[in-house]
Amino acid sequence: MTDDLFPEAYLADIFTEPEPDVHTLAHLGPLAPLAGSWTGEAGSDTHPVVEGSKTEPYTETWTFEPIDPQTNGPQLFYGLRYHQHIVRPGGVETFHDQVGYLLWEPATGLVAMTLAIPRAQVAMAGGHAQPGDRKFVLRAAVGDPNFGIVTSPFLDAAFHTTAWEITFRVGDDDTWAYRQTTTLEVHGRSGAFDHTDANRLVRAAAPVPNPLAARPTGAGA
Repeated sequence: MTDDLFPEAYLADIFTEPEPDVHTLAHLGPLAPLAGSWTGEAGSDTHPVVEGSKTEPYTETWTFEPIDPQTNGPQLFYGLRYHQHIVRPGGVETFHDQVGYLLWEPATGLVAMTLAIPRAQVAMAGGHAQPGDRKFVLRAAVGDPNFGIVTSPFLDAAFHTTAWEITFRVGDDDTWAYRQTTTLEVHGRSGAFDHTDANRLVRAAAPVPNPLAARPTGAGA
């Protein structure tokens, strides 16, 4: 890991934990506008098929739930647990399902996104942002020891994922949008294929506080 990913001072004492503020919603930095539930009705997905490629519309929901502060010794994260669920317009069958965590480290500006999908694939993407940023980009690449991608054997052989990138853009009207690119090497074809997804989300519900912040007044930790 390179020096710009964490302060060298962390290594002087890797066991002592900071005392976090329990109110996660007040410390999410660029992630704060995402907290809550969202719907998107105008998704567009371009993926590989036998004939070459196909673009399909989709609708989706995202839920971002604040979690209690997390520490790795001196490192402190505030974050959101998320669930993304996608169907085709008017459909019921799941087109895509994804779960994970979106984490913010105030000390360094690190944003990390873990993701797992029920096709036996997991990844973690990373990037940096300032507290008030309305746009940030997260990236993962196969073989990266910190922000990498792990895929089960068949999927890796047939649709080898070499990289993944997502751009978040927060609007001024209680909306946000994303565009993501999954770079694939498709078995039997030459060159890379960019599997893309994009949508704009509108708020469906406000966030609820994390468990520690929501505890009754006077209750213990």
